[in-house]
Amino acid sequence: MGQFQFSYELFDSIELLEDQDAALLRAAIATTSVAYAPYSGFHVGAVAVLENGALVSGTNQENASYPVGICAERVLLGNVAMQYPGQKIKSMAISYRTKKRPSDQPISPCGMCRQALVEFEFRTAAPIRLILGGETGQVMIIDSAKLLLPFTFSPHELGTD
Repeated sequence: MGQFQFSYELFDSIELLEDQDAALLRAAIATTSVAYAPYSGFHVGAVAVLENGALVSGTNQENASYPVGICAERVLLGNVAMQYPGQKIKSMAISYRTKKRPSDQPISPCGMCRQALVEFEFRTAAPIRLILGGETGQVMIIDSAKLLLPFTFSPHELGTD
């Protein structure tokens, strides 16, 4: 029988993070204010620090034709690929806010974003460290997006690696 396990760090609050991680998560929290989420009311912000020190952000962008919307993580990845071709993402913080419930726990990328994050890791041959948290509450740090998608579909299956 196979088994999949992984470890992550869990902090009780943003105040317990190292300064750089706390600043990145605070930036993601602030970025939620420019998300376009008139239908779900679920505003997501993502901010990454790149290998060269640049900060890049993304927010979710909804659309009346629901499948046309795009998540904050994939907006961010497109921004990185366009603005800083070939740059590796060191860490990415993801946060959210909604009026429907408190933003007081970590959220995790959706399945489609997990696949996109893992593909970016393949492209740059580097893990993306994820910092996941709400406006308050616990914060989760995961060393690589690949840990969230253990049986990933990769360039290897297509014979393009």
